[in-house]
Amino acid sequence: MRNLVVPLSAVVLALLAVVAQAQSSNSSDLPPGSAQLITPEELIQLLQLPSGQKPLILNVGPSILYMQAHIPGAEYIGATSDKQGLERLRARVKPLPRNQSIVLYCGCCPWSHCPNVRPAYKELHALGFTKVKVLYIADNFGTDWVDKGYPTIKGQ
Repeated sequence: MRNLVVPLSAVVLALLAVVAQAQSSNSSDLPPGSAQLITPEELIQLLQLPSGQKPLILNVGPSILYMQAHIPGAEYIGATSDKQGLERLRARVKPLPRNQSIVLYCGCCPWSHCPNVRPAYKELHALGFTKVKVLYIADNFGTDWVDKGYPTIKGQ
């Protein structure tokens, strides 16, 4: 019996290492401060550009959050952590030129736990889009956007 314990514990440790590696690679795909991210302050500046120069802003989070409050001009795509959300994202961007400026955001939860922004970002890059940014929301949309008084559409 003792001989079984050592190999089993080695297997458990190996599995834990694999899980930890997968989690760290997921959270490091879009690390805070990276060039792929845009801050709320930078996005606010872009929102002030003439309409033909503004980026396409896509909300890739839960519908309840979008209905409560969202960025002016943002289009609802839905949670891209599931297959239907990714399909809606693909359908929305299909007719666009691959150099279209796009900003993605979710804001459902703290940055390191968001299940939606990374799949959306990866999908757009896989489709060949070259000007994709993700809005960095450290905690959640309410705290990092709405509570700071940034431009918001509520109740739609």
